[in-house]
Amino acid sequence: MDTVLIIGAGAAGSVVAQKCAMNRDVFKTIHLASRRIESCKAVAKRCKTPIEVHQVDADDVKATVKLLKKLKPDLVINMALPYQDLPIMDACLETGVHYMDTANYEPRDEAKFTYKWQWPYHDKYKKAGIMAVLGCGFDPGQSNIYCAYAQEFLFDEINQIDIVDCNDGSHGKAFATNFNPEINLREVTQRGKYWKKGKWIDIDPLSISAMIDYPEVGPRKSYLIYHEEEESLVKNIKGLEQIRFWMTFSENYIKHLEVLQNVGMTRIDPVMYKGNPVIPMEFLKELLPPPSSLGENYTGKTSIGCIFVGKKNGKEKRAMIYNVCDHAKSYKEVGAQAVSYTTGVPPVVGAMMIFQGHWRGKGVFNVEQLPSKPFMDEIGKQGLPWHLIEVKKSDQKELFKVKT
Repeated sequence: MDTVLIIGAGAAGSVVAQKCAMNRDVFKTIHLASRRIESCKAVAKRCKTPIEVHQVDADDVKATVKLLKKLKPDLVINMALPYQDLPIMDACLETGVHYMDTANYEPRDEAKFTYKWQWPYHDKYKKAGIMAVLGCGFDPGQSNIYCAYAQEFLFDEINQIDIVDCNDGSHGKAFATNFNPEINLREVTQRGKYWKKGKWIDIDPLSISAMIDYPEVGPRKSYLIYHEEEESLVKNIKGLEQIRFWMTFSENYIKHLEVLQNVGMTRIDPVMYKGNPVIPMEFLKELLPPPSSLGENYTGKTSIGCIFVGKKNGKEKRAMIYNVCDHAKSYKEVGAQAVSYTTGVPPVVGAMMIFQGHWRGKGVFNVEQLPSKPFMDEIGKQGLPWHLIEVKKSDQKELFKVKT
């Protein structure tokens, strides 16, 4: 296996294409396709080695099938919108091509982050003899693999996981989102939830917060939100009693978000304007700076990791695995800010795992179900080194005190 097709030429898709083009020992032939061929050509100019570009509407299964039959890739890396996961999975199923994505499918008319639409493809993919790897970005993705690694090598039993995500960067804009505005705002405005002792507990959006101490950044106010990797991790991490996901948002971001919500600009249902249906969220997306434009003047770092509480040799153990990524360094390497970089590098390493035979299987898999060590051995070489530290209760005093 040596031929990859990347669908999606946005900020993170650009990172995937460029990083694949830096690893020609693994990726002999690289194709990039998007609805807009101009976007693909712009990415191709940034690549250190030549890639081939194509136009495709990923919503159109027949068109995608036609492209797959023509190019005969071994793997499709789906970097398009989450709305397009199922059409691309269908095309891969019809043509017998392995599939990988970085975010779960969600319908356009409902902000619902769940794998319930993709997991049922397992038997169909198994019967076809192909593999679908779901959620191979950073979170979900690298965060899941941190959990799998901790389960296999650090703990006898993991009882609590807190996934913590801090973007301590500044892009200099009044308001912007670091990845697709539609997806980002849908994620933040949905009701939050966390899993505890066998059941999901719903909370109002951004209603629970804590000061979390992030490596190389320091204490930052973080909000408990729901994130899709929790859904698969509760199935695959043994002994788990609680899992929560925390993300930082600046006061400026929260202020703008409240105003946009209050005036109805985050709605995802159509409203009539001059006789035409308009979805406010989609219109808002057109007004905001595209994430690909933010990198040039971005300063600061992202600090993302997993904090574990569990047992080893009968004793309580607390540990954290994390990565810190610098916005300016990311931009210097691939012309993208660190949020796009941390999303784009993991699927490249995931594709390497498949091509090199480390990840094998027939059916649909979340990344924590696959061998973690080869991925952990490679990801640092590709630009996202990880670190392991022991954690005391006093190190994350507020986080451990939060009653949920």
